[in-house]
Amino acid sequence: MPRNASPNKKSQKNTLYLALKERLINCIYPPGSLLNEMQLAEEFSVSRTPVREAIGRLEMDGYVRVLPKKGIYVTDISLNDVHQIFQTRIEIEPLAMKLAVPHLSMDELLMFRKRFTDEEPDLANAFRLDTAMHLFLVEHCGNRYIIEMMRKLFDDNTRIVIASKQNQVQIHNAKREHLEILNSLIQKDDPEKTAQLLRVHLETCRRAALDYFYSMQYAPLIPQTSQYMQELSKLDSLA
Repeated sequence: MPRNASPNKKSQKNTLYLALKERLINCIYPPGSLLNEMQLAEEFSVSRTPVREAIGRLEMDGYVRVLPKKGIYVTDISLNDVHQIFQTRIEIEPLAMKLAVPHLSMDELLMFRKRFTDEEPDLANAFRLDTAMHLFLVEHCGNRYIIEMMRKLFDDNTRIVIASKQNQVQIHNAKREHLEILNSLIQKDDPEKTAQLLRVHLETCRRAALDYFYSMQYAPLIPQTSQYMQELSKLDSLA
């Protein structure tokens, strides 16, 4: 092993990469903002070399883009990004859930139902619970390729939800929809019936996210209603 590649240094580099990635996913570094390599080095009390290496990995992940003589650009979220993420979720998550059904713990399903029933719809906690439930279903599907793909997709989905600042009404609707899905699983309904409940929930989430990002990208330029329907029609035709 090369002298400059000790396990400790590798661990430190990975820790920095994960810390930066978490801040990007949680929009602490907002989409569209510029970061500075030297400032990041000072912030994390490291040299610029591990920062540069971490940024290289994050650029490969698609979270940043290095702009010569300008800085590190945090990639924006486009309307098409939102469409593609939810297009994937709507196609893959119901399949993953059906594969997971034989392996789901009744105790954990009841735990999720209790939490969705009891907890106040605080924005941050509601979103964490939402993601935890969806990942619980995906991670029991028994297909490591689906699991790895969906973990990355949920990271990108987190950026969308946080960036769009989903409101309390949307959280309430999601709570009701999650309880319908959980009750269907607990009652051991036909998996296809439960999968359809999941599709309806994801479609609601998709529309809410598209509404927000459409308004951010197009409303300042053109009247919203007609153009919005045209844009959604184009995106839906790709599905």
